[in-house]
Amino acid sequence: MPGSGAAALAWALLAGALLLLPPPPVLPQPHRRNVSETEAQFNTTYTDWVDADLLHIYAFNHSVRRNTTEGVRVSVNVLSDHKDLPVLFVVRQKEAVVSFQVPLILRGLYQRKYAYQEVSRTLCQPQTKAEVETQHFYVDVSTLSLNASYQLRVTRVENFVLRTNKRFSFNATAAQPQYFKYEFPEGVDSVIVKVTSAMAFPCSVISIQDILCPVYDLDNNVAFIGMYQTMTKKAAITVQKKDFPSHSFYVVVVVKTEDEACGGPLPYYPLSKNASPDEPVDQHNRQKMLEVMVSPAITSEAYVSSVLFCLSIFLSFYVLTLLIACWESCRQHKRKGLLSAMDSPSLDTASLLGHSRSIPDSFLGRGYDSYGYGSFGNGSSSSTEGVTDSLGSTEVSYSYVGERSLENVAGRPRLDSLSSVEEDDYDTLADIDYDKNVIRTKKYLCVADLARKDKRVLRKKYQIYFWNIATIAVFYALPVIQLVITYQTVVNVTGNQDICYYNFLCAHPLGNLSAFNNILSNLGYILLGLLFLLIILQREINYNRALMRNDTHALECGIPKHFGLFYAMGTALMMEGLLSACYHVCPNYTNFQFDTSFMYMIAGLCMLKLYQKRHPDINASAYSAYACLALVIFFSVVGVVFGKGNTAFWIVFSVIHILATLLLSTQLYYMGRWKLDSGILRRILHVLYTDCVRQCSGPMYVDRMVLLVMGNIINWSLAAYGLIVRPNDFASYLLAIGICNLLLYFAFYIIMKLRSGERIKLIPLLCIISTSVVWGFALFFFFQGLSTWQKTPAESREHNRDCILLDFFDDHDIWHFLSSIAMFGSFLVLLTLDDDLDCIQRDKIYVF
Repeated sequence: MPGSGAAALAWALLAGALLLLPPPPVLPQPHRRNVSETEAQFNTTYTDWVDADLLHIYAFNHSVRRNTTEGVRVSVNVLSDHKDLPVLFVVRQKEAVVSFQVPLILRGLYQRKYAYQEVSRTLCQPQTKAEVETQHFYVDVSTLSLNASYQLRVTRVENFVLRTNKRFSFNATAAQPQYFKYEFPEGVDSVIVKVTSAMAFPCSVISIQDILCPVYDLDNNVAFIGMYQTMTKKAAITVQKKDFPSHSFYVVVVVKTEDEACGGPLPYYPLSKNASPDEPVDQHNRQKMLEVMVSPAITSEAYVSSVLFCLSIFLSFYVLTLLIACWESCRQHKRKGLLSAMDSPSLDTASLLGHSRSIPDSFLGRGYDSYGYGSFGNGSSSSTEGVTDSLGSTEVSYSYVGERSLENVAGRPRLDSLSSVEEDDYDTLADIDYDKNVIRTKKYLCVADLARKDKRVLRKKYQIYFWNIATIAVFYALPVIQLVITYQTVVNVTGNQDICYYNFLCAHPLGNLSAFNNILSNLGYILLGLLFLLIILQREINYNRALMRNDTHALECGIPKHFGLFYAMGTALMMEGLLSACYHVCPNYTNFQFDTSFMYMIAGLCMLKLYQKRHPDINASAYSAYACLALVIFFSVVGVVFGKGNTAFWIVFSVIHILATLLLSTQLYYMGRWKLDSGILRRILHVLYTDCVRQCSGPMYVDRMVLLVMGNIINWSLAAYGLIVRPNDFASYLLAIGICNLLLYFAFYIIMKLRSGERIKLIPLLCIISTSVVWGFALFFFFQGLSTWQKTPAESREHNRDCILLDFFDDHDIWHFLSSIAMFGSFLVLLTLDDDLDCIQRDKIYVF
């Protein structure tokens, strides 16, 4: 049949095709590895060998109790030197597998390799629900080497569970890390884990990890989970029960391969001519002895009592201020009643209060005819290069006349009816009547000479200080708050406690904040700053009421009252508290300027206020003052970032510092009556020639010259110190410059005030004495130095100390308390210092 013939042909063709195919390849037989299994015992050292054809399995078993935790530690030592063909150890447990090779290769900085022949690892212990359970685990040993000798030993870890308030000492290396378990006792919500060592190096890492397998206990993975920090001699981590569902955790101690993270030097990396750059280095015995202790942290009651303590301290100032105000009000009412009964004129009132003064007739008779020396520019046309001192030898004693009634002063026309209150629109010192050069370059000036501008103009001018600093505060504080919240979030998420430089031995967390005590202690700046603003507000209200009554004393007596700078000072004090609290959310190298920016502003505003008291017409405007303070903050940031060890920066800064000192000295000496233009050098040479070469005459303004010479000596000395020593903490160095100048000017003001026959009343005197004492104690606590971001985090922790007040506040918190009180007292000194002049006519109050 044709169909069956076709099928047969197809089958024949298929069979031929199959015969033509090549034969299948012969597969190699799998290599059968010999397996050696040993029932092993604890605390027994097994010395054996292994090669590519042999697999050793050691079987261990031990009993695990539900309420008892025992640590098991596997220690191995490879005796053969085959770095290219290591021995692999695999530990198989019920719920975990741990594997490691020996030599163990760990990497350091710049991918350096370090080899370790001796390795010890603690096994993660699985949980059991049975009362007693026998668990098995196996240690597999294998290699591709031809022959590798090794030693194996499995032991139980004594004191694997740490006891509360019990110290435990142990050793650790980079290849032999240690970890221990801690269980929270009943009634304890938080503990502090303290690890100490007598030796700073080798550098180590302390980690707190949850009870999970595997445990990350090597240098290259210890940062994967939990909280951790580097350590030299001290480490402390506060642990809260709420963060660990099992109410227990592991304390892991790892020795790092290198010390660079702790501020130590990088080791010499030897490379022979024939060695490869990837050749690992044997570090031999890099061992560290440590001691760990877990102690209960403070309770929630301690938080409440500390907050109440803090509030009670600063609210007591409100009560004290209220009592003093009531006492002063009663005293004023009694004084008014006495004066009304006596019905004496204003002069007798001033005499009764001890404010009568005398002034030489020569001073009163000279009037405004003396044209002083030093008016560079804006002078008369006949003397554009400078005027010599024609009154240089005249001696006038500092005293007051008292026989001048207030009626004569009240009869003088006042410039209160100007339609414009813009200072730049119209200068209220009428040049047609008195030339500014004549007035401001007199040898002896009175406050009346420098308080001639319209009161509304000056009030608006000085109110700008407050509104400007309020605007600065808003724009400055908002990004700062956002940034520190981000910092704190990063710390909480990553667990890296090297980001923030706390005093870890006294850092009490609250919510997401790691050191609530350092934030709470800044409350004093805010509360006392607010209190100062309320005091200024009350004073301004009383002063405005006196002006509405046309009170002659308010209009023509005493230091002119301008409150804008005081409002700015109070606002700056509050902002210092807020920004200091923000800085202490996560204190570190990058945000230190938050803590110091408003310190510079406070120092600058205090100097401006002190100068404004007797120079109200010529004090700096808010725009120029804040521009200068902005430059100071700019240099602070640049110095912190680039100034460490940078000679070029220190040379530039020292030159700028000296030039700024000279320019400011000239401005103060000549009361602003000079010009900085292309002819300045010619005028300086002319003055030097006329006063030092042609005739040798002393300075016209002796008191001003003494102050400025002392100021230049101090500032030049500070500039030389910075250039030679180059301190690492540039921000504090810059702040020290401002404080030294402020103290110098304040001391000069007090001395000149007393020398002029004025007196200091009881309240400012008490403020000066008490503030000085408080500043002394505050500086003592400030210089304790509990941490420093100029060093590595591990080195900074060497300065950490325990709490000293209520087991809640440390030395730096005490500094916050005392410095806020001292700043408040310093502000009160500036506010009340010249209260003794309230009944003295302004043309009898000297300018210095």
